[in-house]
This record gives sequence, structure tokens and C-alpha cells, in this order.
Amino acid sequence: MMIRILLVVSYIVSCFCLKVMPWRYFQLNARYFNKSKGIYSKQDINDMIPEQWRLQQWIDTCDIQPHAYPVFVKPEWGQNSKGIERADNHHQLDDIRRRRSTAAMQHLIQEAAQGKFEFEIFVIPSDTARGDCAVLSVTKVVNNGAEEFPINGIYNKHTHYIDVTPQLSSDDLDAIWGYFKTVGDFRISRFGIRADSLESFIAGHFKVIEINLFVPMPLVLLTQNTALLRKIKLAIHCTWMLAKITKTIPNDQDKPFILFKKIGFIQRAKRLD
Repeated sequence: MMIRILLVVSYIVSCFCLKVMPWRYFQLNARYFNKSKGIYSKQDINDMIPEQWRLQQWIDTCDIQPHAYPVFVKPEWGQNSKGIERADNHHQLDDIRRRRSTAAMQHLIQEAAQGKFEFEIFVIPSDTARGDCAVLSVTKVVNNGAEEFPINGIYNKHTHYIDVTPQLSSDDLDAIWGYFKTVGDFRISRFGIRADSLESFIAGHFKVIEINLFVPMPLVLLTQNTALLRKIKLAIHCTWMLAKITKTIPNDQDKPFILFKKIGFIQRAKRLD
């Protein structure tokens, strides 16, 4: 909780220092907001992923049976793994469908990624025209439970995080940034991926589970192998760079109704528990 408070306060202070309005944070990725649905659609974003890194995913209309299991059933909009369920066979999938409210938002079905390890990559690009990266951290997701395909997240008691960024060279980081900058022109993002190893990931052999564009937290701040002082320094650096990239938002992207729609969907996501 203290880290979250630090992020908010540090971002607001950074914004005022740079003479940018803090509430423009909610417009950082406005160009990817689906206005007709009132959400950042996971299906829209998944379609942007290059084919070699993309998992099969489709809107669940209850008339398509997957060719293989397990699969993950998730709301078309959500965060922190809320509302996600795993089906290991068609009986479980049918049960999930029966229990789902007809008034709820659309759900997606996604094939399970086969990589042995899960990583979360937090990215803030530079505010300059050089096309480089200002912040990039790689966090390994570790699950101490017995499930082969767990639903990881900050609310899963078996999930914890390890910062592996110090293991990477500048060439490794450049390679990773080179992959993700081809997906979209995001001002802030967190990529969830699976790969057989860190080395396989760096070599470009991975699958993208999800891309979070709405208030993604740098999970390096939750890692067990990072000292508190280091986390504080990272938080201040991240929010400073985030304030700088916020300043690049064109004025014509200021559409406050997007924020209100997002808040409404947060409340709906909470009711999925």
C-alpha cells in the first residue's frame, strides 16, 4: 500500500514540476480505447500482437468449442486477473458458461501458453523522438502452488515476483524493447509473456498472454529480491519518466468521458469476484 501511495504522490509532484496536469495520465493510451464498447478491449489489443507471439483468442459466443485444453475464460476488460477462470475440459467450460450472467460484459477464451516460465515486462518509452526506452523492467512470476497452469496475479497467495532485470545486459534490454515497440505506440504498458527460459525470451521465442494499458503497476516494486530503498528510487524514477511522457499527449486526446467509462468498468470488474 505504501508503494502505491508513493507512486501516486511522486507522479503528481513530477507533473507539477513539469507543468503537466496529473489527470492527463488517464489519456496516456487513449488512442487504443474502444469508444463503442467503452473499454480497452483485450480482443482489440490481442489482434495487434504479431502472429509469432500471439495466442489464439476469441470472443466467447458459447457456440465454439476449443480444439485443446486447458483454456482461460476472461472478461474482455479487466485487470489484476480478476474474473479469469481456467477450464481443463469441455464440462468445466460449459459450467463456467452456465454460471456467467447474461448481463455481464463479453468474455474471451484464450488458449494456454506452453512456456515453462511467466514474465511481466513494464515499459515506458522515451519522451523524445529517438524511439528509445526510458523504463524497462523484467519481473519473473513464481507460483508456489501445485497447478501447472495457474492464474497468477497480485491476489493469488501463491504468486510472488523476482526482479531479473539486473541479469540482463544492455543488448538484452534493447532486444526486448525492439520486440515490444513493434506491437503498438503505447505510452505505458505491461506485457505478460510465457517462455521456456529467460534466454528463450531474449531470443524472441515467447507468447504474449496479455497487454495491460490501464494503470499498469511496475511489478518490480513488489519483488522479494529488491531492497526497500531501491524500490523507492525505482518508483520515483518511473513516475518522473511517466510525467515526461504524459506531457507528449496531444491536446485533442483530452476526452474526460473516457475516465468515467473506465471507472464504471472497474466497478463492474469488482462485481465479478
